[in-house]
Amino acid sequence: MGKFYESVIRPTLFRQDAETAHEQGVAFMRFMSKLPWFCRLMESRNLRPRHSEPIKLFGLEFPNRVGLAAGMDKNAACWPAAAAFGFGHVEIGTITYHRQPGNPRPRVFRYPEHEAVINRMGFNNEGAQFVAARLAKQNKGLKRRIPLGINIGKSKKTSIEDAADDYLQSFNLLAEYADYFTINVSSPNTPDLRKLQGSEHLPTLLKVLADANNDRSERLGVGRLPILLKIAPDLSYREIDGILETMLALGYDGIIATNTTLARPGPFADVDQAGGLSGTPVDKKSTDIIRYISRSTESKLPIIGVGGIMDAKSAGDKIAAGASLVQIYTGFIYRGPLFPRDVAMALSHGHREWF
Repeated sequence: MGKFYESVIRPTLFRQDAETAHEQGVAFMRFMSKLPWFCRLMESRNLRPRHSEPIKLFGLEFPNRVGLAAGMDKNAACWPAAAAFGFGHVEIGTITYHRQPGNPRPRVFRYPEHEAVINRMGFNNEGAQFVAARLAKQNKGLKRRIPLGINIGKSKKTSIEDAADDYLQSFNLLAEYADYFTINVSSPNTPDLRKLQGSEHLPTLLKVLADANNDRSERLGVGRLPILLKIAPDLSYREIDGILETMLALGYDGIIATNTTLARPGPFADVDQAGGLSGTPVDKKSTDIIRYISRSTESKLPIIGVGGIMDAKSAGDKIAAGASLVQIYTGFIYRGPLFPRDVAMALSHGHREWF
């Protein structure tokens, strides 16, 4: 399937505008999600590698180590079909409290010769209230097959000073439907968002959300929701140290490393497109940060590794560096619909040459 996709299907998709192709992919997965019998059939073949045990993390069970990163399903439109392709978890979003259109189009650019993408989407989504209503409908009669993460970010219209309340509103609307939350403070496409990673704002933001999570647990008599933080690959190690100190002090459950990069390495030095770069060019940097976090925390803070996974080796490198799970998105674009299954199976076998 992989070779057929890359030689026949991908060239056809790549003749279209990148965002149009993305929308068609979401529409196809949404159609599939309306055929539960077909999804179950595909899951039986693709979801759980043979002779493997589920991965237990954050109090959840993951049928394999490979998840769908945020960015594909921004509005909870198609996530029920993700397991059919072999994804062991799925993260929807990024979702903001206020509905917003994102940045002007075109805003997604492929670089096939480098297996890369630059995007400046800008958190385009229908808003937390809309997504919560959609999830409520989906929850009726839907048996969740894999853990669902909800990735939330700051609304563009909200000031940095009011960011904590903006995230809190989204958390309160969506908490009922999440298996875990990801706090996105690292997208490069919302003005000033990355300032939230700094010591001036991050402790307040994370404490507000941690307190809300604890209050919800006590009020409803339910367990705390695992909350993770997604960081940028452009941070210095000193900045990462500050973030880790805050997270550990507040009892955060894990970290996602990393988001897209603003750097323009190698052949991208002369590329004149604003936005975050993903794919192969960010692979090594992401893996280096994973290794640093793992060593700095003595492997006590669970890590989801994301960034530049284009084959089993790049996924295995992230696991070897200290990640417990990985996520893919750009690799899904370049390698095709069964790429998550293939990576999950490879990781379950643990071949030495992949690590």
